[in-house]
Amino acid sequence: MKGAMPSRPFMVPGPGGPMPPPQQFGLVETRPPLAAVLRPRFNIPGLHPSAAAASAAGKIASTYDLVESMRFLYVHVVKARDLPAVSAAGTIDPFVEVKLGNFKGTTPVLGCNHNPSWKQVFAFSATHLQAHVLEVAVKAKDLAGGDDLIGRVGFDLAEVPIRVPPDSPLAPQWYRLETKRGEKTRGEIMLSVWLGTQADEAFPDAWHSDAHAAAPAAVASTRAKVYFSPKLVYLRVAAVGAQDLVPHDTSRPVNSCVKLQLAGQVRRTRPGAPPGTLNPIWNEEFMFVVSEPFDEPLFVTVEDRVGPGRDEPLGRIVLPLNAAMPRHDHFGKPVEPRWYSLARPSDDPDKKEGKFASKIQLRMSLDFGYHVLDESTYYSSDLQPSSKHTRKPSIGILELGILGARNLIPMKGKDGRTTDAYCVAKYGPKWVRTRTILNTLNPQWNEQYTWEVFDPCTVITVVVFDNNQIGKNCDARDESIGKVRIRLSTLETDRVYTHFYPLLALKTSGLKKTGELHLAVRFTCTAWVNMIALYGRPLLPKMHYTQPISVLQLDYLRHQAMQIVAARLSRAEPPLRREVVEYMLDVGSHMFSLRRSKANFYRITSLFCGFAATAKWYDGIRSWRNPITTVLVHMLFLILICYPELILPTIFLYMFMIGLWNYRYRPRHPPYMDTKLCHAEFTNQDELDEEFDSFPSSRPADIVRMRYDRLRSVGGRVQTVVGDLATQGERAHALLSWRDPRATAIFIFLSLVVAIVLYVTPFQVLLVIAMLYLLRHPRFRSRMPSVPFNFYRRLPAKSDMLL
Repeated sequence: MKGAMPSRPFMVPGPGGPMPPPQQFGLVETRPPLAAVLRPRFNIPGLHPSAAAASAAGKIASTYDLVESMRFLYVHVVKARDLPAVSAAGTIDPFVEVKLGNFKGTTPVLGCNHNPSWKQVFAFSATHLQAHVLEVAVKAKDLAGGDDLIGRVGFDLAEVPIRVPPDSPLAPQWYRLETKRGEKTRGEIMLSVWLGTQADEAFPDAWHSDAHAAAPAAVASTRAKVYFSPKLVYLRVAAVGAQDLVPHDTSRPVNSCVKLQLAGQVRRTRPGAPPGTLNPIWNEEFMFVVSEPFDEPLFVTVEDRVGPGRDEPLGRIVLPLNAAMPRHDHFGKPVEPRWYSLARPSDDPDKKEGKFASKIQLRMSLDFGYHVLDESTYYSSDLQPSSKHTRKPSIGILELGILGARNLIPMKGKDGRTTDAYCVAKYGPKWVRTRTILNTLNPQWNEQYTWEVFDPCTVITVVVFDNNQIGKNCDARDESIGKVRIRLSTLETDRVYTHFYPLLALKTSGLKKTGELHLAVRFTCTAWVNMIALYGRPLLPKMHYTQPISVLQLDYLRHQAMQIVAARLSRAEPPLRREVVEYMLDVGSHMFSLRRSKANFYRITSLFCGFAATAKWYDGIRSWRNPITTVLVHMLFLILICYPELILPTIFLYMFMIGLWNYRYRPRHPPYMDTKLCHAEFTNQDELDEEFDSFPSSRPADIVRMRYDRLRSVGGRVQTVVGDLATQGERAHALLSWRDPRATAIFIFLSLVVAIVLYVTPFQVLLVIAMLYLLRHPRFRSRMPSVPFNFYRRLPAKSDMLL
């Protein structure tokens, strides 16, 4: 891509070979010629200079100002008429072949049709304009071998008109077919030809010359599409109780429970109370994830647990979801339980039910006031409730320009190909998928997409995949190449960020850079007051706090929501495959990883760096390493003690000054995957193999035993740290618990003395004495531990009571 790739730094060879390029996993800022900054320049082979100048005078549409303008030659083949018969039976199986140089696209073959209609668009990239003449040929399919030419139409590219949206679409015209010699023949074809950009409305559904090598059945999987997640809602079902159950065997007590099943989600209650009764009480509540249009019914079955794995149904009912009461907020009236008649199971389906029936009491509600989590809350892209009535207005617009990629790794090296790359981006319920660029390591997409923003504390995810639906094996999984996450709150408003983001792949063999993704991002705020007010509001809707859901239940519901979204999007055309959706939503993020555990440990320790720096500064003050600084600190403390009303203003003024000082060191680039933070550069192959192992493990017994022993060792260290923390807390509790009667007596006597001293001595005098004592010169300080420290260490803990 011209103007987008910065020049490589000059590398000086060293004694061990050439030096590696700096910042191998870092971010690279670029300055591509975008319409948001520069006026686009067009240079198209075969285009008349005056037409090129007129085209350069105009801009690409404003909605496409974050990508470079890409020129395409569009051919819209509409239909044909009065085609002659070519077979002895007087029929013809016509199709159209559009050819430009070495690139050729064909329409489907329509059997036995003299007036066929195709309505298909072909798009040839400006980089593929290898000739000055476009040839459109109407041919007849011959099963015996070879295709018969009916007629052709030629177009000189210098005479092709230019169309730039928002111009209306070019009207197709009828053209008389000609033979190879230029003679008019029977038959006409209706089509239109024009030069446009990726802003053209025909661009997404067109056949692209970038995918010319794809089979006709796989062309649909190469097109750019927009998807939307289904609307998800929580269904709350409470099994209250049942009456008049009829057991199959009256000689033994009934051990009844309720089985609730909604599609693939199955939940069971505990046995009813009191045991053995025919009128059990459960009072258990469960939650399910449902999606509009709520066509899946809820199956409620009362079962008698005969033994392990043996359940006999006592009654059953199928309830549609419209039987549940909708709840849009927590202020509505409470949901009242209702009684339902249970249908007794019978081996004879034609047998009529009696008038007497067992009853079950259920409480059902559709809770629209929650936000159904299908992503991790740490990098969620949507926090809006399911109810449209309680949603907040948008605060801005997010624009993403997917420019291209470079230096991708060849994913199909064994097949003699490189990579068939496409991008998927998700923000909120909207998913976008770029077109697939075949057989290249440096694809250029230049596609732009827009989202409404309702909360700045959200994250957009962009992933590059390799399309494996092009070849013969259409059931192969699409492999991920790399992932990029950008948090909107870290972006400045109305600023265009253009960077190459590193694409990283963590495999069992280690960390590997798989390429770089070129993105342009802009966040535009349209409601500043609302955006600032959001920082003081809860992150999730109100029902998450008034009626909270447990963490374990949220994890289960998130897994079910991901399965529903993956199943729904995989049924689209072209499908967004299940492995793509699962990778975007981080299905396995909850699994154990020793690498992530280390990363989280170092994240916690890094938080105490500030405390360590403060302690080091305090030690320097009390050690009189810089006498002038120590004297100034003494003076500051004396001023604050004499004027205590200045303490809080001084603290907040100090934080204000620190914030202003740090402004010059603020991050200038969006966040990206930090290999050091996630501990990916320092992990070993065995830890990665454990991380990517299936659950339950599929590794040999000796490897599992070794990993279990290693986990025991790590757990032993954690156990020691937790035990030390518990010991310190128990010693503090022992001050007044009389476990050590002498220590408690000493402490309460000293407490009485301190209380009398504090009562008769002014507080400011005590602070001055304490300050002078703590900051005394090292000449008056002993290296031995202090008396309070020695006293505290001698207090008893419960460690000696453990086995």
